Amino acid sequence: MRFVSEQRFDDGVLERGFTLGEIPGILWTPGPASAPAPLILLGHPGGLHRMYPRLVARARHSAAEGYAAATIELPGSGDRPRSAAAEEARADLRRAVEAGEPVGDDIIDRLVLPLVDEAVPEWRAALDALLALPEIGGPVGYAGGVIAIGTRLAVVEPRLSAAVLFAGSFVPRRMFDEARQVTIPLLVLLQWDDEGNDRQRALDLFDAFGAEEKTLHANMGGHTGVPQFEADAGNRFFARHLT
Repeated sequence: MRFVSEQRFDDGVLERGFTLGEIPGILWTPGPASAPAPLILLGHPGGLHRMYPRLVARARHSAAEGYAAATIELPGSGDRPRSAAAEEARADLRRAVEAGEPVGDDIIDRLVLPLVDEAVPEWRAALDALLALPEIGGPVGYAGGVIAIGTRLAVVEPRLSAAVLFAGSFVPRRMFDEARQVTIPLLVLLQWDDEGNDRQRALDLFDAFGAEEKTLHANMGGHTGVPQFEADAGNRFFARHLT
């Protein structure tokens, strides 16, 4: 990990850009504290520059409660090299959606499964580097992003204590078996009128999660209409499991 930029906001939050090999990322830490901070990994659908306003708002909201937050760029997004296979699957997805046709399992598998296979090891490598910093102590939570990535990470990463997942992206059916292996506490957010999401599959995925503590918050509205109060709900959820 190499830090490449730094700025401090008026609320005391320190933002540092970093690279992990060729992967760009951002770390936000709260103002001076007497003990290392718990860490929340901020998931997103890709494109750090495009997503930055939302990410920094989420990070500063979490920092106000004493959490550090970090994110990395997804494979094939931002300035990272594109995958021809992923671009073809994404084009097939757009054509199906624009034609009002169901998005087939083959398209979802081609688009999502390779992304999960590549992204999860990168998240784990980032976690190795972040937890080596003196200002980061753990425990660790995961919030938002592509729900299939969050599901896989919850299965394979023992350092993850809890997760807030956004049911707003396509999930391959074969990942339902992985969902049954998820045992950490979960808070799942679902936008009821999300035009780009299969509501029933999202509900089925929630049902499949093997966690003893799992909560579903369903709100009316489209993909980008998650109510602001859900950020407060997420902080309360993490307060129960990360502090």
